[in-house]
Amino acid sequence: MIELTAGDVVSLTVVKEEGSKWLLTNGAKEISLNASEVLEPLTVGEKVEVFLYTDRRGELHATTAIPTIRKEQYGWARVLRAVKHEGAYVDIGTSREVLVRAEDLPKLEELWPQAGDHLYITLKPDRNGSLYGRLITEEKVADLYEGALEDQFNKNIIARPYRLLPVGTFLLGVEQPFRIFVHETERKAEPRLGQDISVRIIDVKEDGSMNGSLLPRKHERLSDDAEQVLAYLQDVGGRMPFGDKSSPDEIKDMFNMSKASFKRALGTLMKERKITQKDGWTEIV
Repeated sequence: MIELTAGDVVSLTVVKEEGSKWLLTNGAKEISLNASEVLEPLTVGEKVEVFLYTDRRGELHATTAIPTIRKEQYGWARVLRAVKHEGAYVDIGTSREVLVRAEDLPKLEELWPQAGDHLYITLKPDRNGSLYGRLITEEKVADLYEGALEDQFNKNIIARPYRLLPVGTFLLGVEQPFRIFVHETERKAEPRLGQDISVRIIDVKEDGSMNGSLLPRKHERLSDDAEQVLAYLQDVGGRMPFGDKSSPDEIKDMFNMSKASFKRALGTLMKERKITQKDGWTEIV
């Protein structure tokens, strides 16, 4: 007889209805199933597939809501909330929330997942039989990810970070489990764990893994530079002593961009009739 443990999906026989619960058995042990956990009508004697979990007292119970994630299987779990010093509680498709513990999350809490983010996890039982979520390891990712085709180059893919390192961010594609690495130089800021991100593919390697960038394309960056210049103008009262004739050093010190990028940004704003230049000064129209 197979031992029944939390996290298992098993087929049990319906014994009887008892108040607000049903009793199920595998022939050796009876398990209770709350009526609220029954998705379809039951009849005595039938076999029903259930998911086993433990309550706060450590007692084993069943639900007919089969989770999207099981032991030894990985999948995306939606984050319900993050609690300081505890971790992130996630939805696995049943009425039972599962905790991804704080020690498995980034050391910086600002990089913790937020409600609505997704973590790629499996289920693990602890010594008391309670289930918790465990983030996917790099070894498992190597077994899981699909090699990309060359036609993914320069395309944007929706992906989620599964591993954060100072040197860069590792992501998995949402639609397909593409493995993507974004070097720290290819991002303006470090994304959260599990955050939905549009990443541009900048290299496809022989093994099918990919390098990506979170920076905009060149023609998109012009718009970003223009917005930066316009925001500066608005902050200083609408007038600044910088223009086409300003030195590259002045521009670099003030805007952290090259003179060519600065001139393109000014050109964009002038074309849109948002600014004007006169006597070495740039003003908002």
